[in-house]
Amino acid sequence: MSILQSQDPQLHLATLHEELRQLHGMELIASENYVSPAVLEAMSSVFTNKYSEGYPGKRYYGGQEYVDIVETMAIERAKSLFGAKYANVQPLSGSPANLAVYFALLQPGDTVLGLALDHGGHLSHGHPVNASGILYKFTQYTVDKTTGRIDMNQVREIARREKPKLILAGFSAYSRGLDWKEFKSIADEVGAYTMADIAHIAGLVAGKAIDSPVGIFDVVTTTTHKTLRGPRGALILSNSEEIAKKIDRAIFPGMQGGPHIPQIVAKAVAFGEALRPSFQVYAKNVIANAQRLSSKLQDKGFTVISGGTDNHLIVVDMTSKGLAGKEAEKLFDEVGISSSRSTIPYDPRKPMDPSGVRLGTAAVTTRGFGLEQIDFIADVLDRAVQAKDSESKLVALRKEVSDLCCQYPLFAPLKD
Repeated sequence: MSILQSQDPQLHLATLHEELRQLHGMELIASENYVSPAVLEAMSSVFTNKYSEGYPGKRYYGGQEYVDIVETMAIERAKSLFGAKYANVQPLSGSPANLAVYFALLQPGDTVLGLALDHGGHLSHGHPVNASGILYKFTQYTVDKTTGRIDMNQVREIARREKPKLILAGFSAYSRGLDWKEFKSIADEVGAYTMADIAHIAGLVAGKAIDSPVGIFDVVTTTTHKTLRGPRGALILSNSEEIAKKIDRAIFPGMQGGPHIPQIVAKAVAFGEALRPSFQVYAKNVIANAQRLSSKLQDKGFTVISGGTDNHLIVVDMTSKGLAGKEAEKLFDEVGISSSRSTIPYDPRKPMDPSGVRLGTAAVTTRGFGLEQIDFIADVLDRAVQAKDSESKLVALRKEVSDLCCQYPLFAPLKD
């Protein structure tokens, strides 16, 4: 970045320090990952100079011949990757993608059924402070207090009572699988649309490591980062021609103007990478690593919500170790491990200082970490808790983390 260094040294220095932070630390935030050098390169291309309202073949500006090529490639690759008949690659991020679906299929005030935020859902699934909760009448299901799992009998009971126009299945902090067919059965019974938000698990779905809702649900939304290892952005999928037309209109001109073409190019690159056989190996390794981390932490006395995981993330009740989630997040940062505080089901603490932390294995798996390195992570987390009042011990742990990380690049591709 010699040009940036010369022109704006302060920003260059901040960028350099962030790169060093990532190289020397471990990323356990479940919503984060590392992209390939090809994805990074795509995001910095000359396509950033182009404004491209509309869709391939139907633009409102001239000079779109190459934009149409790359967006069409992204669309076709997304359809192939997920087995969908329709894909819209223009959503700028996950929340706008979800809002676009609501905008396409609902009227303001319509009832939607989704998972409560403090039970693992997402802000855009109807939280009162979010546009989704302001514009639509969300009613929410929860997880069972004993098992930490979604009770489908409760979902059916609420659906029968509330008669939602749309049933939403998806999460940001739920570690178990979702029964797509059962959700669809409930929706059919009450005459509701079905929407799956697979933002967290899209890479695991694409890698055929877990079941897909595509072809079962009416519409599927996802971000393109997280487990999918693409740029920050989103994607909407469907097999319904009627719904596809509504979503296209909802995105443009309904909610967005010009799409971010460099991000779309980068999405196409990431979809191409995910179509390779090695990505399926990666997806399986992500789950194996998460299950190993969950098991090892429980062996060390940490309480894991629902007792384990079926995907890439786990939620840990840190009060089992005498800490709140915010304290634990800060403590793990001190030893070079990034995590994110998280509410736990029926959390007695406030959302900004909840009881839990959320951990994920997508990023460390991208670096090439296997079960041996996961065991090391579990050990470091445990030792960090034990050494929380000893600055010298925490400094020593940070060096151990850095020493291991220096042996691994940020992106370690598997061979096809």
